[in-house]
Amino acid sequence: MKILLLEPYFTGSHKCWALGYQQQSDHTIDILSMKGQFWKWRMHGAAVTLANQFNKSGLKPDLILATDMLDFSTFLSLTRKKTASIPTALYFHENQLSYPWSPRDRDMKGNRDKHYGFINFTSALSSDNVLFNSRYHLDSFIQEVTMLLKNFPDYNELDSIQIIQEKSKTLHLGIDLKRFDACQSHYDGPPLILWNHRWEYDKNPELFFETLFRLNEDGIDFRVAVLGENFKSTPSIFNETQKKLKEKIVHFGYCESFSEYAQWLWKADIIPVTNIQDFFGISIMEALYCNTYPLLPDRLAYPELLPEKFHKDHIYRDKTDLLEKLKECLSNIDEKRNNQFSQIAQPFDWNTMAPIYDNLFRDLIC
Repeated sequence: MKILLLEPYFTGSHKCWALGYQQQSDHTIDILSMKGQFWKWRMHGAAVTLANQFNKSGLKPDLILATDMLDFSTFLSLTRKKTASIPTALYFHENQLSYPWSPRDRDMKGNRDKHYGFINFTSALSSDNVLFNSRYHLDSFIQEVTMLLKNFPDYNELDSIQIIQEKSKTLHLGIDLKRFDACQSHYDGPPLILWNHRWEYDKNPELFFETLFRLNEDGIDFRVAVLGENFKSTPSIFNETQKKLKEKIVHFGYCESFSEYAQWLWKADIIPVTNIQDFFGISIMEALYCNTYPLLPDRLAYPELLPEKFHKDHIYRDKTDLLEKLKECLSNIDEKRNNQFSQIAQPFDWNTMAPIYDNLFRDLIC
């Protein structure tokens, strides 16, 4: 079976997902992609560029798989002579309706932010099949699309929501977790707390670091490793943290190599997550695979992805509950270090997920 994968934003988790499936699949996966930058322009213009590339190519796929950063309806209209009879699927890594926009964004200030969500809506409506990386993501998308359409003055086309819902499924992310095995590293110093997310507002760094400030004020011993990508404009809390927790920081900044990143995950004891946006949570699953003790908020995809037997100890209700659970972990660190969490993450490794993807896509063309 031949699959054409269209990825207009070929970087980060999108790139890892596309290449991971290509490498692990029993099908032939051809990728048409564009550099992962200028995401708003990609959502507007990538359909034209990728349609031109496809029309000039000799590719004859059995299935076309696109991701949410593509205006799929425009792509299909520009390639209809070649694609009219080819089954299609749209995979949502994220969507621009459920995603919490930065209040500093110019489109948010100008009330233009909903347009990108409308592209997601028409793309889903145009595709034969719609796939989401978590059930939470699917449900939140349907909820937000309903609110979007109700906002318009007439011809709301609310029946289209049911059409999308009936052709939607959950297909969890595949992750290359086995590569962490070769990078195992030991640590037996003071309890080590981990941050391994992007340095952006949607990861809620304020709550994370303010919780650590409280621990420090209470005289509780710990260390912190701050990993993840940082950009030109990062929340000011990171600069404040460098000053307030100077003696506690063992690493602060992006890891230039995968092995360095993986070693810190193996060393880390606890990962307290404060995110206000996560449709899945790759960085969290990576940490769990390396047996880092998770503390997750009772929201987003976390209750879905964490088996119920772990909810009592590992899911917190509010910031007070987070602080209390974190203090308990730190005071019983020897016991916590003996816990094993890799079994939570293992089902998302490509070894397991690639056959699930292959079988699903094979069924889509029957």
